[in-house]
Amino acid sequence: MTAPAPPPGPGVAPPFAAPPTEGRRTRLWIGLGVGALAILLCCGGGGAAVVGLAVSGVQAIREQGRTVTGDYYQALVDRNYGRAYDQLCDDAQRRESRPEFERRAAAEPQVTTFRVGEVDTTNLTVPVDVTLSGGGRERQQVTLGQDGQTGSMEVCGVS
Repeated sequence: MTAPAPPPGPGVAPPFAAPPTEGRRTRLWIGLGVGALAILLCCGGGGAAVVGLAVSGVQAIREQGRTVTGDYYQALVDRNYGRAYDQLCDDAQRRESRPEFERRAAAEPQVTTFRVGEVDTTNLTVPVDVTLSGGGRERQQVTLGQDGQTGSMEVCGVS
């Protein structure tokens, strides 16, 4: 058996198209560039989302901490000790009953004005500048905690 004869001379069409030889590197670099851009956008967008969530979480803690601290001290200024007691975390409420808290708060020098400082999100503390009846001034440190059921911030102690 012999091999088939070659096709007749010039002008005969080859059985398949030859692959292109020019522009191969250009297409490769364009494809790699588009792929890298897609990866950068996906990863960069995800990274930006994580950073955004972290920043908004910290800002939410600051806002809640300042709000609950302000509500606690405003209740003391208003001499509404039951409302102040409601701002306390479960541990603080276990250490002192509502009637005990109300008696103690009424017997201590009364808060007349206060200014809430910035929340330390690392230690969950808030400095509060307090003016007491009689004109005395002091800086108190409020320790915050997060309620396990509602996730809201609560006052866990004042020193």
